Amino acid sequence: MINHPEIIIPLLAGFILDALIGDPHRLPHPIRLFGHAISYGERKLNLGKYQKLKGALLALVLISGTFSLFQLLFGLISGEEYLYLVVGSVFVFYGLANRSLIQEALKVIQKLKKEGVEAGRKQLSRIVGRDTTKLSENQIRTAVLETLAENLSDGVIAPLFFYTIGGVPAMLAYKMANTLDSMIGYKNARYKDFGFFAAKLDDVLNFIPARLTALLMVLLTMSFRGVRFIFKYGRKHASPNAGYPEAALAGILNCRFGGPNVYHGVLVEKPFIGENAGVVSDLDVIKACGINLLVTLFMLFSVIASLQWLS
Repeated sequence: MINHPEIIIPLLAGFILDALIGDPHRLPHPIRLFGHAISYGERKLNLGKYQKLKGALLALVLISGTFSLFQLLFGLISGEEYLYLVVGSVFVFYGLANRSLIQEALKVIQKLKKEGVEAGRKQLSRIVGRDTTKLSENQIRTAVLETLAENLSDGVIAPLFFYTIGGVPAMLAYKMANTLDSMIGYKNARYKDFGFFAAKLDDVLNFIPARLTALLMVLLTMSFRGVRFIFKYGRKHASPNAGYPEAALAGILNCRFGGPNVYHGVLVEKPFIGENAGVVSDLDVIKACGINLLVTLFMLFSVIASLQWLS
């Protein structure tokens, strides 16, 4: 039976590792392995008939396989206390992406400020799926804010939420589901059918975390406008989930997100979220990073308190 320290210590240690190191580009990373597995399965299965069925099977096999693999791993080492703590800490570290999210956002702003619009566009293309080649300075900053809001939910709050439910196995199974959506969950000709199940499953898994993220953002900043925006704009996003944290941040900062953008060569008309179409500043991005840290720390200690109560 897993006792109290074996739940809490990996969570704290993994979070601290992420805060200190961020995404280890030069080390093996399970998310990259997830990506290779998805790419291989997509190449083999996304052919001919029954694409929806084959896409669903791929998603179910990879997600359930990830959960089962980590359940087996932690079952095998459950009697080795120190090994369990070390392995658990490492995989919590791999399951979070908070420092990297903030770093990449700030890198875009730094490039934009020091090297100009073209450099900012290139740096932004590392973290967003839209075409960045024609974006203005204001659109670049707006895209950074949207990314900070959405990825706070699925890169930080959702993994912590699923860790609360089922430890590292549930956290990593969620990461597999989220990676599936980011790779094949598009509505273009290639993935519309094959990625249908992955996209819908990701919507279901992020239903609570996205709304929880938005709630924490407005409560911790005491933004009444943010609360109003959540109810007014949360449902207007094409995604059933991303609109909620984006609406919260738009309300907190009094800015406007959405509008037309090009994704993979296709013009997508997104509804606007917010009312103020004025200039977004570098300070707004720094404020959003601060909100990210505040929400993350509150969620971390809330999870610890919940786990203590449940233990």
